[in-house]
Amino acid sequence: MPDMRILIIEDDVEAAAYLTKAFREAGHVADHAADGLDGYAMARDGTYDVLIVDRMLPKLDGLSLIGGLREQKVETPVLILSALGQVDDRVKGLRAGGDDYLAKPYAFSELLARVEVLARRRGNGAAEPTVYRVGGLELDRLSHKLTRNGREIAMQPREYRLLEYLMKHAGQVVTRTMLLENVWDYHFDPQTNVIDVHISRLRSKIDKGFDTPLLHTIRGAGYMIRDGSR
Repeated sequence: MPDMRILIIEDDVEAAAYLTKAFREAGHVADHAADGLDGYAMARDGTYDVLIVDRMLPKLDGLSLIGGLREQKVETPVLILSALGQVDDRVKGLRAGGDDYLAKPYAFSELLARVEVLARRRGNGAAEPTVYRVGGLELDRLSHKLTRNGREIAMQPREYRLLEYLMKHAGQVVTRTMLLENVWDYHFDPQTNVIDVHISRLRSKIDKGFDTPLLHTIRGAGYMIRDGSR
């Protein structure tokens, strides 16, 4: 893919030198910050395509760094690269605002592939609208306000992310795997009923009491949100 601008925030000098050299040999631009405060300052301008962040950093730890960037509306994709590789560690990293998590030791080929995926997602999302509309349903992505036919509907954070993803792909079938990877940011057991539970809750909020259902289950395929009047 085209040259990427990558910021490596890593206090291990040898590890950082290895990554910087490897990414440059792969044809990309790679910069390095040796502590959390420098990394935060460099990342805030949003000019990088992907950030690679270690969790255990001096001056400002990796999770605090990521949380601070998200609070400042810096949406640059973050891959957390850490020796802390237990399930709880990965979940904490993703919930803090990370987009992917890779435990050390790792293969550079896998790291490169993951970074390329994150960069493509960033590029594909550059021109997304601030308001999604399907029929009388409107989701304002700046205020997180949801209305249907002018009536405001309250949502929990996970319901918001689920609906945002469905409305982004309005008129398209969205599979369970797509939802798990893009809404939950983690590879749950495909047999889990977490999706069914949230779909049911969401359906009761956006469709109950209205004449035309918008959220549809596509048997054997997934889910779709569409204007039922068409």
